[in-house]
Amino acid sequence: MDSYLIQVNGHGDRAPVLDVHLNTNGNNMSLGKVKGRKPRWAVRASEMSKKTFNPVRAIVDSMKVEPNPKKAMISLSLGDPTVFGNLPTNDEVTQAVKEVLDSGRYNGYAPSVGYQSCREAVAAYYSCPEAPLEAQDVILTSGCSQAIELALAVLANPGQNILVPRPGFSLYKTLALSMGIEVKLYNLLPEKSWEIDLKHLESLVDEKTACLIMNNPSNPCGSVFSKSHLQKILAVASRQCVPILADEIYGDMVFADCKYEPIATLSTNVPILSCGGLAKRWLVPGWRMGWILIHDRRDIFGNEIRDGLLRLSQRILGPCTIVQGALEHILHRTPPEFYHNTLSILKSNADLCYAALSAIPGLQPVRPAGAMYLMVEIEMEHFPEFENDVEFTERLISEQSVFCLPATCFEYPNFFRVVITVPEEMILEACSRIQEFCEMHYQGAEGAQDMECDK
Repeated sequence: MDSYLIQVNGHGDRAPVLDVHLNTNGNNMSLGKVKGRKPRWAVRASEMSKKTFNPVRAIVDSMKVEPNPKKAMISLSLGDPTVFGNLPTNDEVTQAVKEVLDSGRYNGYAPSVGYQSCREAVAAYYSCPEAPLEAQDVILTSGCSQAIELALAVLANPGQNILVPRPGFSLYKTLALSMGIEVKLYNLLPEKSWEIDLKHLESLVDEKTACLIMNNPSNPCGSVFSKSHLQKILAVASRQCVPILADEIYGDMVFADCKYEPIATLSTNVPILSCGGLAKRWLVPGWRMGWILIHDRRDIFGNEIRDGLLRLSQRILGPCTIVQGALEHILHRTPPEFYHNTLSILKSNADLCYAALSAIPGLQPVRPAGAMYLMVEIEMEHFPEFENDVEFTERLISEQSVFCLPATCFEYPNFFRVVITVPEEMILEACSRIQEFCEMHYQGAEGAQDMECDK
């Protein structure tokens, strides 16, 4: 049997010398070679990379279809409010970044959880008597997506499961599966303005459930939960002792006839990690500034979750320092009329789109109450030549040059999602083309039956 001895010898004022003696029981062994192994290249992608799967990209990339060359393309698919230039951010927001850049004070590394003064600014902005916050309760992240990733990583281990809405933002599943975390989908109910099916939700909980992900206001639904519904969600989480990861990136982006309630303001005992950021409300998704707000009234998370978030944040050393430096100015000097004007445009577009699509035979839009989207049901029995929502939306591109995301991307077939951030004239033109498309392909009950018999 081989034996190894490592000996450190020091002599007077001379530095210690490391002597290594290798005894191989009389056998000469070359350190450069291992017996029986011929070196060869064998570089393989990691298991984590192989498990990473984005359903939106997979479905969209597989849609091999060209738009109608006679019609300009109208894309209602991308949740980026900056694409068409009709929703610029406020001058105060850009001025804040210019001043920080000119100051030269924010060019170095920041603490991985963010500058203390910037965390204080976020805490002050969101703190309220029902859900008080201090700087230590804020973790700054590289966009809301990283906030969600860190929150998932600190709450769940490989082999555990998380509860995710259906339909829901595809990133939750993408992140979870890459970490070896099982995803259980709970249903949202379109006939109840996309409220959670609470019985179904609770039936999914088991001893391996690590957290419940709740998205309010919702992408892709544009729904906003009422106070009473949020209290019922909290009751389920409390009974089952399951913490909540609240994706509230669209927080406060609700229409005038609705009220947004941060779920932490209603919780007395359920611990919550609330994820948010600048991307949507301030219309700067490319600036990649997000945050986690830790709400832990009963000290259930304790130091362990806070310490875990700190360690996880050290993997990339925090978000952009320039935007961090501008945060206090952005949060406290953006004028209220900026938010009001943005929501007025979104509400107007939502109303126009809902009214136009409601009048089209074979489509059933669900009226949104906030965020930047609405969902539309396709009554597939009236469009028998299409197998599913993916085929429907593919043909909509090829015939009318209108691109809507098939809701299969959100685990909810036979619907499609419309983004309502585009200019008004484009919304109207897109709805007109969708109407033309549906009138071309719509089959009444008898026609649809005949086509089924022909198959």
